[in-house]
Amino acid sequence: MTSSRGRRTNSAELEVRLLREGIIESKHDVQAVVCDNRGRTLLVAGSAETATFVRSSLKPFQALAVTTTGTLERYGLTDRDLAIICSSHQGKIEQVRQVFNILWRADIDPTALQCPTPAGKRSPLEYNCSGKHAGMLAVCQQRNWPLSGYLQRNHPVQELILQKVAELLRMPGVEFISARDDCGAPTYFLQLGQMAALYAHLASGDSLDMERIARAMIHHPTLVAGEGEFDTELMQLTEGELVSKAGAEGIQCIGRLGEGLGLAIKVMDGAKRAKYAVAIHLLKQMGWISPSVSETLVESFANISEVARLEVAGELAML
Repeated sequence: MTSSRGRRTNSAELEVRLLREGIIESKHDVQAVVCDNRGRTLLVAGSAETATFVRSSLKPFQALAVTTTGTLERYGLTDRDLAIICSSHQGKIEQVRQVFNILWRADIDPTALQCPTPAGKRSPLEYNCSGKHAGMLAVCQQRNWPLSGYLQRNHPVQELILQKVAELLRMPGVEFISARDDCGAPTYFLQLGQMAALYAHLASGDSLDMERIARAMIHHPTLVAGEGEFDTELMQLTEGELVSKAGAEGIQCIGRLGEGLGLAIKVMDGAKRAKYAVAIHLLKQMGWISPSVSETLVESFANISEVARLEVAGELAML
């Protein structure tokens, strides 16, 4: 990844405050980075070198295994299927049926899924990462790779995913640190600047494969997350200008379509509520969303109740 050599790469962190009738009750420290698709850090709050697991924000890049192997064409998969492959869905019937469609078209039995069955549910199809797993299995079927063991780091499908991410970040694959995500698939330990650079690539339009992934996500936002979820609401409200994907433990990544810019956010204590408040604050600061869109999102994600709201202090600094 290209770095900003000889220049400052950090600044003051952001702070999210929970105010109860105007009195501070809780605080969250947050770091954020904006990069372009050449890997250059443009804006930062905290440090671009802060490293953490990318979690589910990796899904659009795991989907490159599907778009670059002819798997979509082989099984007649559509952008709806690609959107669910990138999703952290709610397990709604529409979403579960879309996951099943991938497996059915690729002639794979749902018992091949190795993601967990959610508590109180009947099938791993209902797990929020099942679309990603179905996509991995479809690639294995298309390439005649074993369906068993597809989550192992040395399985060909995982080696292919690592290769695609390594190429985007211009790093040797052997340098990546990985760990198992909650669904069992590998996730990577990346710097915030690297996450932002990945989303800059996703939004740049430089690659037909990534352009198709971004288009699938923005055209089918209810499959990517679900009604009332931040990613879905943001992509609906911005009408194709932003592509958004949340990750667990306070990760949020957003790309600005056509401009090759990516934003990565990490709430240091992992709080979900804080990342949405920061995303709204920064998107408004940068002019990526209008005041009216900001107000709508604030009502849904920053105004917690009649007596409690989230407030963000600080801004991104230019390097």
